[in-house]
Amino acid sequence: MDWLAYLSEALPGAGQNVLMMAAIVIPVMIVLEVARDLKILDWIAQRMSPLMGFFNLSPQAAFPLLVGIIFGIAYGAGVLIEEARSGRLSWKDIFLINVFLSVCHAVVEDTALFMAVGADGLVILLGRFIAAILITYLISRTAWLQRENLRRGVPGAVNAAGGSGNKCC
Repeated sequence: MDWLAYLSEALPGAGQNVLMMAAIVIPVMIVLEVARDLKILDWIAQRMSPLMGFFNLSPQAAFPLLVGIIFGIAYGAGVLIEEARSGRLSWKDIFLINVFLSVCHAVVEDTALFMAVGADGLVILLGRFIAAILITYLISRTAWLQRENLRRGVPGAVNAAGGSGNKCC
């Protein structure tokens, strides 16, 4: 195989793809950072908190869920870890946020990237949101999750040993 010919053909195409991704990702990240600095995300999270009951989540789960949906797994994980360490989230909240974000994260950036290569953005967004909502809702209603929630201890719940606590991990 002629590696030089291969590289001379592959590198320009790869370079174009990287530039196209950068042209999408960099402006999106700037807009999202500005929204974060202006506390727009906090405002949206406050409006979302009543919806958290649909998934049996506490209202405090709204902000890390929103950050993960918009910014993605890496940034969302940082917020989630901080919230968990602070004791504001129960083990169940953390688990269900992770379930949702496994299916539906970085929706702005990912959708824009897929649209750039010809995908239908609405189909991608709706598909991811519907799948995430359905899967998270079903898991939030399982007997296993309820047992695990009690076993690990949540605020206000009494575990089998008669104690209570907020052990998240």
